[in-house]
Amino acid sequence: MRFVPIKREREIYPMMSIFDNFVHHFLDDDRSQENQKAMAIDIVEHENKYDILANLPGFKKKDIKISIEDNDLVIEANHEEKKEEKKGSYCRCEIYKGSYRRVLSIPDFIDKEKIDAKFEDGILTLEIPKTEPKPVKEIKIG
Repeated sequence: MRFVPIKREREIYPMMSIFDNFVHHFLDDDRSQENQKAMAIDIVEHENKYDILANLPGFKKKDIKISIEDNDLVIEANHEEKKEEKKGSYCRCEIYKGSYRRVLSIPDFIDKEKIDAKFEDGILTLEIPKTEPKPVKEIKIG
């Protein structure tokens, strides 16, 4: 077995490593807030259907679009959020405008014409009925 020594920059420049850690953690915190804005989805398989539950709090029904492109189910939503925080004489306002998009691959054996969608209390519920899978076509070698 052979050991290869690794030279780490943090050992050479300790002050840079402290600064890098600070910036890295600061940016990570920023990303974690954005992750909270992601569309969380649950997929439940039943014997004769799939249920998809998408978490879209604060959205309105008119802001949501659902479509099927090839074998992909696409859920899109546009949202505008305004937050205001006051502390003494300090005032901070945050406005978030953005679009959310989630693409899910769907199997061939679903009935695309009978998909049912409901939106209530910030939860989008899709009921996707299954059909009988088509038998695989065997190609004979001539």
